[in-house]
Amino acid sequence: MRSSDAIIIGAGIVGLSLAIELRKKGLSVLIVERGKPGLEASFAAAGMLAASGNEIPQALRAIAEESARLYPEFVYELEAESGLKVDLRGQGTILISCEGDLPEKAELLSPQRLKSLEPALTLPCNSNRAAPKMLAAYLTERSLDPRALVAASLKAARHREVDISSGAEVKSLLVENGHAAGVQTGKTKYAAPIVVNCAGAWAGRIAPIEFPVKPVKGQMLALVDAPPLKHVVRSKQVYLVPRTNERLVVGSTLEDAGYNKQTVTGDLQHLFEAAVELVPGVANSLRNEAWAGLRPGTPDQLPILGETPIPGYFVATGHYRDGILLAPITARVIADLITNGKSFHDLSAFSPSRFAD
Repeated sequence: MRSSDAIIIGAGIVGLSLAIELRKKGLSVLIVERGKPGLEASFAAAGMLAASGNEIPQALRAIAEESARLYPEFVYELEAESGLKVDLRGQGTILISCEGDLPEKAELLSPQRLKSLEPALTLPCNSNRAAPKMLAAYLTERSLDPRALVAASLKAARHREVDISSGAEVKSLLVENGHAAGVQTGKTKYAAPIVVNCAGAWAGRIAPIEFPVKPVKGQMLALVDAPPLKHVVRSKQVYLVPRTNERLVVGSTLEDAGYNKQTVTGDLQHLFEAAVELVPGVANSLRNEAWAGLRPGTPDQLPILGETPIPGYFVATGHYRDGILLAPITARVIADLITNGKSFHDLSAFSPSRFAD
């Protein structure tokens, strides 16, 4: 059998980032990917690094904010090693709310200030809310192009001599004398004393441990010839994420649809109409692309991070909507667990043992 120091199951952004981190620590690494590297949830994401919003569970906020702080350095290293640009943008996020339920860290905006920041935006709450508490706020957040991030990560991983085997789904963990010993695919076996399950929405399908991870479908579309936005714009109904290449990404749905990644015309039209409500000029834009991705969800909407009951077998999955955001911190804490036996962050809230019967 082909042998490595560590095997990572899954070549999404979490798996790629961890592979690079382990190579920095001197381990030889093999990534085993069921499809094409980086073409699942990471490729489908919007790229908002939203660490401060109300959508982040309380237990996740400390490491989410730390991961957001790591991003400039993280991207700088990837761009330097790959020679590719990631399109990290620091213009921030504008939140639109008709209920006034805005994050504490947000800077409240008057209608005049909002108009100066984004002239194309409207305030849809005015027509159906007599006295909303607050309409808009600004958050200091970054965004990026996930597809560019994945491309840079893949090239940087190969630059660091990470081996990648694609097109073979891992069926089970190999165990010898009670310790992880490698993985079994449908075609062959790979040996390693360290195995990390970063298989995203497919992480629960690898024997012998069935993690409670399920796919949560999200549909999105990209527009061209839309009014130019400088900031990410988010409401409860829709988010708009501008790219430097002048595309405008519009998302997203949350659906329990199994592993079905087909787009639905009616769902996409609903997203488009919600975008037009915020930015009327979007009505004249052209639809450039539509797609769906499968986020790895867990029962408590928290990731699963840590060592399993099988020594040498680790898991880093269940990042739900925050896989891009949490990639840098996940790579560091899991690499630290593997090489030092402990993490510099308290991972108890994310332990695989919390789902034990």
